[in-house]
Amino acid sequence: MWQRGLNWAAIILVGTFSLIWVGVVIYADGLSPPWMRIAQAAFALLLLGWSVQKAIAMIAGKA
Repeated sequence: MWQRGLNWAAIILVGTFSLIWVGVVIYADGLSPPWMRIAQAAFALLLLGWSVQKAIAMIAGKA
């Protein structure tokens, strides 16, 4: 029971962090070179993809 709740907490935390990260990279970071902003946005999308994949696995009962 606790493990499942902690898994959901981790998924939500990573997903929220990735959305905040994308917002910071796109809107607040105007001084970085474009290639670095693209790399950071790609990393944030990777984290978001991970959290969505894990959420689907948790709902399907595979994790």
